[in-house]
Amino acid sequence: MIIDGFWNKWNFPNCIGALDGKHITIQAPPNSHSLNYNYKGFFSFILMAICDANYKFIWVDVGDYGSNSDGGVWANSNLGRSLESGTVDIPAPKLLPGTTTLLPCTLVGDEAFPLKTYLMRPYPRKSLTSDSQRIFNYRLSRARRTIENAFGILTSRWRILRRSIQCKEETAHKIVLALVVLHNYIMSFNERKYCPLHFVDQEVNGIITPGQWRNEELGSHIVRISQVGSNRTAYTASVQRDILRKYFMTNIGAVDWQFDCALRGYNINISS
Repeated sequence: MIIDGFWNKWNFPNCIGALDGKHITIQAPPNSHSLNYNYKGFFSFILMAICDANYKFIWVDVGDYGSNSDGGVWANSNLGRSLESGTVDIPAPKLLPGTTTLLPCTLVGDEAFPLKTYLMRPYPRKSLTSDSQRIFNYRLSRARRTIENAFGILTSRWRILRRSIQCKEETAHKIVLALVVLHNYIMSFNERKYCPLHFVDQEVNGIITPGQWRNEELGSHIVRISQVGSNRTAYTASVQRDILRKYFMTNIGAVDWQFDCALRGYNINISS
C-alpha cells in the first residue's frame, strides 16, 4: 500500500504520493507560435508525475505547453482539477499513527506547489520562525525526494532524455509515456539491475548519501518546472500542516535523528 510505504520507508504519514514536474526538451514544433517556448529559452512540453515510496510512477500527465510553466500546469491537469473539486477517489482520512487524530491523505510537493488539504508543501524558507517548522520541512523533503530520484533514474537509464527529442511533438509524448511504462515494468521485475542500491539516494540515521545518478552528466534537457499555481493557503490546509508539524515533535511522531539533521546551524529548541 502506498501510504504504508511512505510511512515505513520515509516516516511521512497519510502520504499517497510525491509530486513534481519537468520540462522535456524538444525541437521547435512547426506552427507552434511559441506555445512550447518556455521562460528558460528553449522548446519543451511538461511531464508532470506522481510516484510511490519505491520510485515507481503512479500518475503522469504529458504534453502541457512549456510556456505554461509559470502558472496552473498542475491545477489545470485532470487530476489537479478533480482533487480541487473533490471528485477523485482517494483514500479517506486516516488516523496519524499512534494517535486518535484523523487527517486527510495527501500528496507531498515542494515550494512550487500550492498548499492544499490534499497537497502538503514546505513552510516558506524565507519566513521560518521555529525549529518545528524546520523539522517539518526536513520530514517532508525526505518523502519528496522519491520523485526527484524517480526522475533521476528515468533520465539516467533512458538516454534519449539527455538531449532534445527530435521528432513530432505527438511522437515525443508517446516516447516519454513508453519510457515511464518501461521504467515501472523494470522496477517491478528487475529492480536491482536497473536501480541498484547505490544508484539512488541512501539514508542512514538521517545522513543522506547522494545516489550515483546525481554524478552522471544528465545534460539540461529534462529541467524542473517553476511555480505551478497560487500559493495562497486555505485555512484548513494550513491547520492540517500545523497538526503534522506538532506531531513530528512528539515522542510518537519524531525520528531520532531529525533534530540533528534539520537543525544544523540553528540553536535547538525542541519545544518550538
